[in-house]
Amino acid sequence: MAQLTCRFASQILEVTLSLTAIVPEHASAPSPVLYLLHGLSDDDSAWQRFSAIERYAENYGIAVVMPQVGRSYYTDMAFGPDWYRFLSEELPIISERLFPISTRREDTFVAGLSMGGYGAFKWALRQPERFAAAASLSGSLDIVAVGQRETPPPEYPLIFDQSPAGSDDDLFALLKRYRTPQPCQPALFQWCGRDDALYPANVRFQEAARETALALDWHESPGDHQWRYWDRQIQRVLKWLPITASGI
Repeated sequence: MAQLTCRFASQILEVTLSLTAIVPEHASAPSPVLYLLHGLSDDDSAWQRFSAIERYAENYGIAVVMPQVGRSYYTDMAFGPDWYRFLSEELPIISERLFPISTRREDTFVAGLSMGGYGAFKWALRQPERFAAAASLSGSLDIVAVGQRETPPPEYPLIFDQSPAGSDDDLFALLKRYRTPQPCQPALFQWCGRDDALYPANVRFQEAARETALALDWHESPGDHQWRYWDRQIQRVLKWLPITASGI
């Protein structure tokens, strides 16, 4: 596997960003790709630094693209940059130009932890034609509840100038689109530790998802909001993904 760190200029954000990628070196065809999203306090290097994602990805011949989005909640900010537009419109184009990755839906996946779990599910539910599957680990899945905390993240009012309830940034509102079967539906994998402060929101999400036509693979176990659990669970995610042999 080759580990690559790139700096590039984003036309949408009008700023230079960094991107970390892990790419199979000897693939005979374009590799399946996992867009792997970081949490609120992390950046594009976090998965590489705090987990063994490179070793795990090598076992499956899958490329892993890890973007940097700051503390944006993967959202077009009311008073700031359009981070969701960057993620959903520009990042795939840049990645496909730079790396030998497949552009087929059946080879394309997204996952993330905490804030990144929210971003992964939001991206997949809003663009189901792009992803075969999406995974959330300890996801911050109830963005409305995040704003109702006694001390919400300081950037929250910069991201949302009003409650996102019912909008395309509200995962529970997005789930309503799937109450009947749709032409494209990503499979979902969800895990959260029972000792995690985000566990109640995760339970609410999986209960709401059960009311839809989506296929949800829900897991819970002892654990809180720590990398030792995410390192373990990302292995389960990779095993669960419907990865074809095209990139090996």
